[in-house]
Amino acid sequence: MTPAELDELARLRRARDFMDHEFARPIGVADVARVALMSPAHFTRRFRAAYGETPHAHLMMRRIERATSLLRIGELSVTDVCLAVGCTSLGSFSARFTQVVGETPTAYRDRDHGDLDALPRCVAKYGTRPVYRAGSEKPRLPARS
Repeated sequence: MTPAELDELARLRRARDFMDHEFARPIGVADVARVALMSPAHFTRRFRAAYGETPHAHLMMRRIERATSLLRIGELSVTDVCLAVGCTSLGSFSARFTQVVGETPTAYRDRDHGDLDALPRCVAKYGTRPVYRAGSEKPRLPARS
């Protein structure tokens, strides 16, 4: 790899870290592209080439991950969770959550998650993290045993 390619990967990683830490804020591709010192269109192309998903898809996955954690606790309404993870549209959030998790946010919140109570939160988070299947654009939660 050339020094320029390594520099670009470092800037992409910095932008991805920014999304991972600031997911609850209303950020857009232009905001993240600024962190990477790239134009939004070039950033989106390079991010997808490096990570296999668009910046928006990555950001939404972080938001869905956090939403599943908040919904498992069950103390917040779906609307409150939607806003807490940085989504501004309940309809879009619910549709994406259902696509990724396989059930609505309300059904997920109301389901018994007792099997995860014995696990440390970091392990439960890892075990319930949505994953991409090879050859598919749609992420899915791991199969439950």
